[in-house]
Amino acid sequence: MTHRRHARSRSRRLVRPGHWHVHARVERFVEPSLLLLLRERPLHGYELLERIPELGVEGRVDIGNLYRLLRALEEEGLVQSEWSADLPGPAKRTYELTAEGRRLLDRWAEALNRAQGTITGFLERYEEGR
Repeated sequence: MTHRRHARSRSRRLVRPGHWHVHARVERFVEPSLLLLLRERPLHGYELLERIPELGVEGRVDIGNLYRLLRALEEEGLVQSEWSADLPGPAKRTYELTAEGRRLLDRWAEALNRAQGTITGFLERYEEGR
């Protein structure tokens, strides 16, 4: 008799028989978080890295991944950047949201509202059955 190995779930794990640890993940939440922070004011990469946890992004965001995402957003015309030497220390690239980035942020907010509705419906139904 052969046993098939099942792929491990990234959102749950069995701690001990009958006891589960579940992590409800919000996938791709870094992008809308960056857009929201940049809507508030222009920021450089390290400021964004420090402020992302304010929005509930769990875990440490890798600075390399953050800069890759910012470059991709800039290539798509969603953010723009310029070198700023007027800040303390070495010159830093400061990012700001473009009009197209604001439109994308609006779509993110709509999508997250739909997801919130789905989650609320699930939790209400769960509570009814308790």
